[in-house]
Amino acid sequence: MSTVLLEKHEGFAIVTLNRPESMNALSRELRRDFVTAFTACTEDPDTRVVILTGNGKAFCAGFDLKELGSGDASNTAEEADNVVARAMEAFQGPIIGAINGHCITGGFEMALACDILIASENARFADTHARVGMLPGWGLSQKLPRLIGLSRAREIAFTGAPVFARQAYEWGLVNHVVPQADLLPLAMKMAGDICACVPQVLEQYQALIEEGYAMHLNEALDFEETRAIAWARQASGAAIEERRQGVLEKGRAERD
Repeated sequence: MSTVLLEKHEGFAIVTLNRPESMNALSRELRRDFVTAFTACTEDPDTRVVILTGNGKAFCAGFDLKELGSGDASNTAEEADNVVARAMEAFQGPIIGAINGHCITGGFEMALACDILIASENARFADTHARVGMLPGWGLSQKLPRLIGLSRAREIAFTGAPVFARQAYEWGLVNHVVPQADLLPLAMKMAGDICACVPQVLEQYQALIEEGYAMHLNEALDFEETRAIAWARQASGAAIEERRQGVLEKGRAERD
């Protein structure tokens, strides 16, 4: 059985880490299968959103330390190569992280590579890099402070103590906390809502947020205005009206 499962739906895919007996630890085999699955999503124009989750009681426990400890120093350095993060970055649509359980170290970094995070009540986050004697290389040290603040990120990094789902929500790490049974249905509903957006606009909007966030505010505001004007010049009034009517009809159907 594959260590990563890929399930296609209309407009989105579900990628599931599938080593439940090892808490979905990132073995070499799993990382290879993960890259294959995400590459398949990237190359499929019908896959506009990916949901990333784990099978069993863990989302991902990070690197397989038993496997990592069996190699020499050169192999250990090779393991730090962020092929997993690059595979996620290559996918042009939003990635929803459905965090079903333990999300630790390398798994935490995978979660932070997602665009939106939702968590089950069983989720817990921890960064044990300092405890096991490694430095993060997939973005955790830079992304986490920007997301929850410098002091809280230091606490997580320096203590290795877990952050449970409710606290993660209060700190702004995750958008929603739901019962385990509701996690995947919520992620799938969210993916469906995203798929209802205009594909080209969604792609441009994602770039606005990601690229603008790295700029100073004044520069980012100019960047947004320039992109908006360029898009408006080529937008069709008839197409906008058609989409507006579609939104109204969808709203009426949901109310009924």
